[in-house]
Amino acid sequence: MRCPKCQYISFDSGDRCRNCGYEFSLTSDSREIDLPIQTGDEPIGPLGDFALEVDSRRTDNASALAEPISPAPRPITSSFDLPLFKERKTTGDAPLVTPATVPRAPLAVRRSNPGAARPSTRPAIDEPVLDLEPPDPVRRQDPRPRVTTPAATVDVDADTPAALLGPRLLAALVDTAILLAIAWIVLYLTLKICGLPFSRLDVLPMAPFLSFLLLIAGGYLTLFTAAGGQTIGKMATGIRVVSMDQDLVRVPLGHAILRAVAYFVSALPAGLGFLPALVGADRRTIHDRLADTRVVKA
Repeated sequence: MRCPKCQYISFDSGDRCRNCGYEFSLTSDSREIDLPIQTGDEPIGPLGDFALEVDSRRTDNASALAEPISPAPRPITSSFDLPLFKERKTTGDAPLVTPATVPRAPLAVRRSNPGAARPSTRPAIDEPVLDLEPPDPVRRQDPRPRVTTPAATVDVDADTPAALLGPRLLAALVDTAILLAIAWIVLYLTLKICGLPFSRLDVLPMAPFLSFLLLIAGGYLTLFTAAGGQTIGKMATGIRVVSMDQDLVRVPLGHAILRAVAYFVSALPAGLGFLPALVGADRRTIHDRLADTRVVKA
């Protein structure tokens, strides 16, 4: 059903228009529209948009076709032409949104009311108190004298006999065997990495290779002497390298390095630096005298 006032089309049957509230009983001609039967000779074009319902009171067919009783509805070109989006009449200048009577504070400044602190019902816990007071020196005094000994001492004094030549030679042979085994392993790995057979040993630069082996030997002698005064050979034969200074527990690192380097000084002049180990009460060699050490029985 179409409202003759606002042209609102409704699919419900009623006495009033759902859009504007117009009563359908006020219309003068409320007869239904009768559509003519088409024969196929009807014009196609602008004449096809003419209204089908004409005023029966007029006798002039041309004027009746030209002027319909009800104005043609405006075509819908956008969503704002729909009946739901048409302007509605408002009474007065009342605002659409009624402000609140009492303004509320922003959320950022709102604070909840802190409740009253409830009294704790837990029983009091007796925490232990540490007794940090110093002891009474008068009451806890021990009449016996206290003897303090160093934490790590070596039972070696000036009267300890020097090591004999046999154990020293055996220790030197054991250490030499260990160093030769290390040198053989280094040589084998070097040739394996380079992909060379033993027949091509002359390809390796001898000066850097021998310097590296001497560095390994010096590190071996230095570290074992500074750590406990005994290399693996000296451990096996029961002898030890100690400092001439009785106040020192171990051989200082600097003296251990000097003793390892001084081995070359003893060995270079045809091994003459080792001859003092055969004579004298202390049996100190050249490298022992340079490093201020001596070799004794462990």
